[in-house]
Amino acid sequence: MSKFEDKAKMWHRFYKGKLSIIPKVSIRSLEDIAVWYTPGVAYPCIEIERNPEKIFEYTGIGNFVAVITDGSRILGLGNIGKAGLPVMESKCLLFKYFGDVDAFPICLSTQEPDEIVQATKWIASSFGGINLEDIATPKSFYIFKRLTEELEIPVFYDDYQGTAIVVLAAMLNSLNIVGKKLSELRLTVVGSGAAALGSTKLLIEAGVKAGKIIMVDSKGIIYDGREDLNNHKSEMAKITNKIGARGNICNALEGADVVVALSRPGPGIITGDMVSSMADKAIVFALANPIPEILPEDAKKAGAKIVATGRSDFPNQVNNSIGFPAIFRGILDVRARGINTEMLLAAAHEMAKLAEEQGIKEDHILPTMMDSSLYPRVAAAVGEAAIKTGFARIKISYKELKENAEYRILRSQQSIRLLAKEGFIHHPPATS
Repeated sequence: MSKFEDKAKMWHRFYKGKLSIIPKVSIRSLEDIAVWYTPGVAYPCIEIERNPEKIFEYTGIGNFVAVITDGSRILGLGNIGKAGLPVMESKCLLFKYFGDVDAFPICLSTQEPDEIVQATKWIASSFGGINLEDIATPKSFYIFKRLTEELEIPVFYDDYQGTAIVVLAAMLNSLNIVGKKLSELRLTVVGSGAAALGSTKLLIEAGVKAGKIIMVDSKGIIYDGREDLNNHKSEMAKITNKIGARGNICNALEGADVVVALSRPGPGIITGDMVSSMADKAIVFALANPIPEILPEDAKKAGAKIVATGRSDFPNQVNNSIGFPAIFRGILDVRARGINTEMLLAAAHEMAKLAEEQGIKEDHILPTMMDSSLYPRVAAAVGEAAIKTGFARIKISYKELKENAEYRILRSQQSIRLLAKEGFIHHPPATS
């Protein structure tokens, strides 16, 4: 992490943030202003009042997403409040570059769950979707549940759903390589936060047998009857660990085919001896950031067949950044009312399918963030699933969805490059 420190601080200071608002329309004269502002602007307002659905035709709401946090659990940094704003800006940058989604970073000055819900509801009428980010558990589940039930626009909980999609996609291809099936797995999940719980639930929906899953939190193996579990862990305890395992991470990994670790930064959370105790052709997803629970070389030395981390400087990055821009592109393009499991599964299968077409191998189980073909395909798959399951306000063919996403994303990226080429985006000075 230290090799990026000087550059990161200098670049952020140089640009004073990563976002700005640039008009989509031209202004050539006072007459243009009269159309865009008064008196012309009154006419679309009247149309929207007559038919509220026309807000999608006359404004940019259909491409606006609010990225909302209270700063209580920021990207491996903990509860740092509004100091997490650079992270939210980064998410919005990725939204725009990889999905042509106009996302707005919003750090709320409250950490009370009901106040977060109310604040989000107050501003929701200006957005086509809500992305919840870096909010501590278990309150994040309460916030997510209430907003999902009370808003008529999609609410996406990225730590919970976005991570799950990418984990499932990586799992499908990893199992293909080692010749194992979802339905036969012995799976260990290290961690019990939003990402771990969301990934476990989606893996179960995809075909993993819940009873063959062992989850581990900071106090040991989760089992039915353990008295210190919160509601969300208790729910998982009732359906997982049917062999009645007890103990710690060491016990949980013995004989496991796969470990998905979404816990706390390592190394040393998982050791080489633990990996050696796993089944033949073991799969290790060590996804803590900035340092994985076990370093890839150590996991490989201990016998792991496939190793993935959350980092881009190791092979097999499993990170929700390859998911959320495309997912929202697809959601927004069909004006979805919400997000369901079928849409999450469609995204995961499309990611896995693209990597398989490219040629999967031990060090290539997923497309990378810079794969330009990824985002339009996932967007179209998500939009198609929304239409098929009745969650879409409008119906568009898969071909149209894909072509629209390709055009929009390419235009967004080319616009950024053009601004840089013409000198309107300046390059920061070199660092030593």
